[in-house]
Amino acid sequence: MLTSIKNNLNYHKSLTNLKKLPQIPSDMITLYRARSFRKIILEKIKVAKKHIYIPVLYFEKDDSGKEVFEALSLSKKREPDLDIKIMVDWYRAKRNRIGESNNQLMTNKDWYRLLSLNFSNHEIRIFGIPVGMIEIFGTFHLKGIIIDDSVIYSGASISNLYFHKEKRHRYDRYHMFHNADLAKIMKNFIDKEILRSPAVQRYDIDHKFIKFRKRYTNQFRKRLKKCHYQFKNIASNEELSVCPIIGMGRRNYLNRTILNLMGSTKRYMTICTPYFNLPVEMIKMIRELLTFGKRIEIIVGDKTTNDFYVDPKKRSFRWINILPYLYEINLRDFVNILQRFVNNRQLIIRHWKYDNHSYHLKGIWIDSNWQLITGNNFNRRSWYFDLENAILIHDPMERNSNQIEKEMRFIQLHTRSILHYEQIENICSYPEKVQRRIDRIHRTKMDRLIKMVI
Repeated sequence: MLTSIKNNLNYHKSLTNLKKLPQIPSDMITLYRARSFRKIILEKIKVAKKHIYIPVLYFEKDDSGKEVFEALSLSKKREPDLDIKIMVDWYRAKRNRIGESNNQLMTNKDWYRLLSLNFSNHEIRIFGIPVGMIEIFGTFHLKGIIIDDSVIYSGASISNLYFHKEKRHRYDRYHMFHNADLAKIMKNFIDKEILRSPAVQRYDIDHKFIKFRKRYTNQFRKRLKKCHYQFKNIASNEELSVCPIIGMGRRNYLNRTILNLMGSTKRYMTICTPYFNLPVEMIKMIRELLTFGKRIEIIVGDKTTNDFYVDPKKRSFRWINILPYLYEINLRDFVNILQRFVNNRQLIIRHWKYDNHSYHLKGIWIDSNWQLITGNNFNRRSWYFDLENAILIHDPMERNSNQIEKEMRFIQLHTRSILHYEQIENICSYPEKVQRRIDRIHRTKMDRLIKMVI
């Protein structure tokens, strides 16, 4: 028991020692729907005066992408000195969505060039960011749309699916911070640590001038592993505050902060993750917390809400579509091992499923005064390879409790509790096609590699 108390104090001390920025409670807004996320982005773009920075995994060539780009163009026309930059993952822009042919369709990269020609009077720069030497070993997963003194933070990208422009949408978390210091720090990092690298190139120019630079990309990746958001501590531990964190690589600052955050749990912790493929370090921490009597709730998407899920009966079903089943097997094994904690309601597992919508939520809530907002999926790939960031919120006086409770009600609305591991499908109940493929990758031990890089 003394060891538990000592460890808890050490983890908590690590958090209180973090540099933080004061946050006015009324200037931190939680949005609860994808359509509200779209609306606030367009509203902020419309009144922007100084700069608009949009770092996203992808900026899709669909109605939502066109809508945002047209709004940017109008703002640039209104404010000619407005600095507009869009940053996307190098590799994701060069291919279409999984299941679509790259040979028959225009890629996002092609579309960016077309936009620059059509809107040549209003310079809007689009950058491809190569975080890894190949896509499976690192993606640009930075989040936080910076518009003047505000940061709109979500794990969502710019697309119809994320904006809920059609019947089906991908559910994420959405927050807005009006905080000049936070916006300045995040913008400065992009300017100094990302856009200055010779590995980064513009995707809105003629493609014949764009070439992957292996040596520069390798140097860029090594430098990113050592980078931090640079700022001074100007908030106390007795007020509402925010702390931007960035990291890449297994032992990065963000990963360490996540473990310190989990370890500081006094009573209960809630985790949202779209894919149950947690890194070993997080699994160990969960088991340790349960052993010392903490209460843990994990909200994970049903396999049918996964980005990679395709009905096995469809002709479009491919090897990549095995992933949701592998993640479900992970979850079943996890619950089986910890069933005794589920039985005494110390461990609560919730499955999210709502019609045919997909689930993309991630975040950590500790007791009632710490909250992590992030684009990190808490899977092994994000833990080891991707460039990730987050905003850690410290609310010692619980000034933001109403928004937290309301957001959690929205999240839990379409969930069901898993009371026993046998409620989760096992391999024997999967379609024969799925069983054969899972058996094959198990025999070749490819499942370990797949779960590591995707």
